[in-house]
Amino acid sequence: MIITCCVYKANDYLHFPEDNTLERTLITGGAGFLGSHLCDYFIAKGHYVICMDNLLTGDMDNIAHLFGNERFAFVKHDVTDFIYVEGKVDNILHFASPASPIDYLKLPIQTLKVGSLGTHKALGLAKEKGARFLLASTSECYGDPLEHPQSEDYWGNVNPVGPRSVYDEAKRFAEALTMAYHRYHGIDTRIVRIFNTYGPRMRLDDGRALPTFMAQAMRGEDITVFGDGSQTRSFCYVDDMVEGIFRLLNSSEVNPVNIGNPGEMTILEFAGKVVGLCGSRSRVVFKDLPVDDPKVRRPDITKARKILGWEPKVRLEDGLKLVLEYFRGKTA
Repeated sequence: MIITCCVYKANDYLHFPEDNTLERTLITGGAGFLGSHLCDYFIAKGHYVICMDNLLTGDMDNIAHLFGNERFAFVKHDVTDFIYVEGKVDNILHFASPASPIDYLKLPIQTLKVGSLGTHKALGLAKEKGARFLLASTSECYGDPLEHPQSEDYWGNVNPVGPRSVYDEAKRFAEALTMAYHRYHGIDTRIVRIFNTYGPRMRLDDGRALPTFMAQAMRGEDITVFGDGSQTRSFCYVDDMVEGIFRLLNSSEVNPVNIGNPGEMTILEFAGKVVGLCGSRSRVVFKDLPVDDPKVRRPDITKARKILGWEPKVRLEDGLKLVLEYFRGKTA
């Protein structure tokens, strides 16, 4: 049976063309910003892709172009509940989680549940199917770091009871659970620690620096910078990120690997770049720094270079132009 209308509820049977020579990959959170790009990438690599999302923060518009593709199916399901997929599953990429500050601060319980219960259910499916499992973790595991740049050996400086802890600790727990399933059940697991990523399909005003700055600049509003703007970030274009994730999945590395761009700049410098690109006359205004906001953030990607032969290729200026074009198209 060839799928042309690929929308399912969790209790529907999910069928794909019978071709066991191609890999079948489940992507949780697949309707999100990064998850949707992974759907595109894996389909282009010849996989059957099952995109699973409860649409809490995901968006059907991100995957609408894939409907009608016989190697794509969408399942509306909350992964904190039992996950059932008929037939083989070769790979599970667990990307379900609110990821922007505005989302996880608004949805603290759901964020903790998807990091704990959702990861448990996804790992259970990996165990049942004998699938390779990749966890989307985050640079937030390093907290407000005392080591700079951050390498995978650094254990972090995280406030376990602060407002950001709902995301930080959810991901730290998810890493611990993933390693426990690897050690105890022998599951073939991977952990990617994702640093700031940007690209088309981000939401305007989602609380992250780039879409917020760009939305404000496009509207000619003041650019809101928290603190004095001296805190640093590094920005990786989404195409580079998904390539790094794919390489990690197909490697033999079990321990966490940083994927991100080591090019670092202050938030104030970044705001200036966005304003200049937009041709805006917006001025920068400063507001109080949020609690536990990291003062520095830069990945040490030595491990990714050595093990995966990966490093980012897209220049920030080129990536920003693509995002601006996308946002202008969405607001036209």
